[in-house]
Amino acid sequence: MNQKLIKKAHELRSHGFTTGEIADELNVSMDTATWLTLQQADQSDKKGNDMPVDFAINWNSLGGSSSRLRYVSAALSDMALKHGDFEVVVGIAISGIPFATIMADFLEPIENFEPALAVFHPQKHRKDEDSPVTEGGAVSENFASVNGKKVIVVDDVITSGRTIKTVIKSLKEQGATPVAVVVLIDKIGISNVDGIPVESLIKVNRLG
Repeated sequence: MNQKLIKKAHELRSHGFTTGEIADELNVSMDTATWLTLQQADQSDKKGNDMPVDFAINWNSLGGSSSRLRYVSAALSDMALKHGDFEVVVGIAISGIPFATIMADFLEPIENFEPALAVFHPQKHRKDEDSPVTEGGAVSENFASVNGKKVIVVDDVITSGRTIKTVIKSLKEQGATPVAVVVLIDKIGISNVDGIPVESLIKVNRLG
């Protein structure tokens, strides 16, 4: 498994992906993505090689089907509605966007209102790899504004919690009021981030 991830990380790097983008594509932490890109592409798997403890998540059987994405987005919408009214669904680039888009559309006939769609670009996706700063980000101006709005934050996987924490902080600074975070998979088992409730369809717990 390590060898496959190492090979994939090198392939993504060769196509110009940043470390943050590699982490998102493989659904691993930034630390794991960094480790993978520093390994030799032909390195064989072996124990004791100091690979960060992590879980690689692959949900391409879901992502490749629009009907499956819609079913899952319906479940995410149901969890979001537990937290009351909201005006904007914020998808975190890249993998949170499909869920957020379908959720914004799906919620209209349920509650007789049409939430707007916003897209958040984490700063870890920037192309400048020389800077060590990975916090911050911005809401795309091509989509809805979050200023003065109650928002639901949507992503595919919580790996370390750092991205979600950064997004919530940044959204507040941009005048938004986060109501809840909704994700497909939570790899660390958290119930809230800075007081904002976190809902997940699947929680992954490491035993031992």
